[in-house]
Amino acid sequence: MASNTGKKLIQIDVSSDTVCPWCFVGKKNLEKAMEQTKDKFDFEVRWHPFFLNPDAPKEGIKKSDFYKMKFGPVQFERATSRMTEIFRGLGYEYDMSGLTGNTMDSHRLITLAGHQGYDKQNALVEELFLNYFCQGKYIGDKQVLLDAARKVGVEGAEELLEDPNKGVDEVQEELNKYSSGISGVPHFVINGKYQLSGGQPPNIFIRAFEAAAKDGAER
Repeated sequence: MASNTGKKLIQIDVSSDTVCPWCFVGKKNLEKAMEQTKDKFDFEVRWHPFFLNPDAPKEGIKKSDFYKMKFGPVQFERATSRMTEIFRGLGYEYDMSGLTGNTMDSHRLITLAGHQGYDKQNALVEELFLNYFCQGKYIGDKQVLLDAARKVGVEGAEELLEDPNKGVDEVQEELNKYSSGISGVPHFVINGKYQLSGGQPPNIFIRAFEAAAKDGAER
């Protein structure tokens, strides 16, 4: 598959949840791989929903309380320490303050952004990850979502979030189409064929890009 620049087009479908730290790590490593191969390939990255905690409360619960209950205090401390180290390695501070909770509204907004261009969708995903993981903001909070949408230029966010049912069916369709057969995120599908899971290092992504491009050239 070639793009209009003459370079091979690599399409990447990402299943992700907005409260998944490994999804942020995976995004950063994917971007490093894209940066290193941009002379060879053009990229289209599309984000799809996944719910790690589908029953999480909409009103939010303290992150530390929720994860201590989910994993137990010892594993919680160990995981927090590990993520802090990994985030520092990427140049970010991992912030465990603030609330976690239901992510449906963030997925409704990301799906809306996808209709306005995948670059805009990608920018929104980045902003929401930074809000949640590095700034202690709760992405179930309508104002946080509106501010993120405004910052990256997503139109129609207020209208969407005013109606709790608007866009829910589309999120469910996306979930069924892209995420129903997987058990964890992040999950990456490259050119509809090559699958990777977890926060893979950049060289693994590059290997998959090259395999996908070679596969496309042989057809």
